[in-house]
Amino acid sequence: MTLQPPSATRIFANARVATCSVAGREALAAEMREPRAVAAVGARIAAVGTQAELVQRFPGAQLLDLDGQLLTPGFIDCHTHIVHGGNRAGEFERRRAGETYASIARGGGGIAATVAATRALSVEALAATALPRVDALLADGVTTLEIKSGYGLTLPSELAMLRAARRIGELRRVSVVTTFLGAHALPPEAGGDRDAYIELLCAEWLPAVAAAKLADAVDAFCEGIAFSPEQVGRLFARARELGLPVKLHADQLSNMHGAALAARCGALSADHLEHTDAAGVAALARAGSVAVLLPGAFHFLNETQLPPVAALRQAGVPLAIATDCNPGTSPLTSLLAALQLASHYFGLDTAECLHGVTRAAARALGLDADRGTIEPGKRCDLALWAARDPAELVHGLGARLLRWRVVGGEPQTM
Repeated sequence: MTLQPPSATRIFANARVATCSVAGREALAAEMREPRAVAAVGARIAAVGTQAELVQRFPGAQLLDLDGQLLTPGFIDCHTHIVHGGNRAGEFERRRAGETYASIARGGGGIAATVAATRALSVEALAATALPRVDALLADGVTTLEIKSGYGLTLPSELAMLRAARRIGELRRVSVVTTFLGAHALPPEAGGDRDAYIELLCAEWLPAVAAAKLADAVDAFCEGIAFSPEQVGRLFARARELGLPVKLHADQLSNMHGAALAARCGALSADHLEHTDAAGVAALARAGSVAVLLPGAFHFLNETQLPPVAALRQAGVPLAIATDCNPGTSPLTSLLAALQLASHYFGLDTAECLHGVTRAAARALGLDADRGTIEPGKRCDLALWAARDPAELVHGLGARLLRWRVVGGEPQTM
């Protein structure tokens, strides 16, 4: 007697399957030559092969014909500040008039301008105001979303932001990864004493965040207008004592040797990297940290200093791409648009762009053993596109190409 599989067994058949399991243009092109199928049992991928093979292997499975369209891993936005109050549209005009981001921040704008609006909102209100931005990302195939705190800058407000991020994961079919970014800027209550504030984070805030189990990682902004490498190093040492992995906003506005610091601290990722030097690139390569490119911030800030993409590529540093969705320097709610900007500004090819929001993005969150590629045993998070060539995902700007998201093996039609 043949045992019937569970009702949650599905075969996604007749698709052009980009598994993202092997890097490079040639590997991606080879996968596009013939339609294939993906079998899922419950929330996990069980097999990849021909339709005939999988139908024989999984008798009685639900068969979904995808009509030869493109199937990729679900997209992962591995760097966002999507939970916040208010907006900073007025700063756009000031930057157009010639002011720099640093000068606006020193004058009370930038991050500090968002803090008051964020502190005024409850957990539920913070989650509710973020949902339209989250929904826009889901419509671009996102199935895993990183969300940072950093606009509260008091312990209760930071905890509220992290709780709001967790709440989003309950309100929508998306996996939410939370990051504590208490070292985003110096709050007004700190009286200008950065060292004392870092000590407060180490002694009180980090233990409270860890005890509440509200953060999956710790981040910091290492920059002249924020915190020094020595201060960040102390914070990261404490985070690691508490069992929390780290990641870093590094070398965005100047070369503070943030990439090298991130590597020394065993960071999952170093993000931005516009001013990273050769030593920083080499350090990231040795450490195995991911370089997260944020073309939205590069675009909105009218930057001219490009991150060292060619050197990172040559050194074998994984390249991830994220929206950096935030109210001031990257009000970007489309990961497909981020792919186009990464291709346009940074010269990434289609395969690099696709890997940047799947395999490399999963690694930037420490999740690469669980998701980011279409391989047996991994979580069945997929995106089906009204496209047959992966280049279509990068070529357009503002195109709405998503047909389905598959979250934990369950199709979610758009």
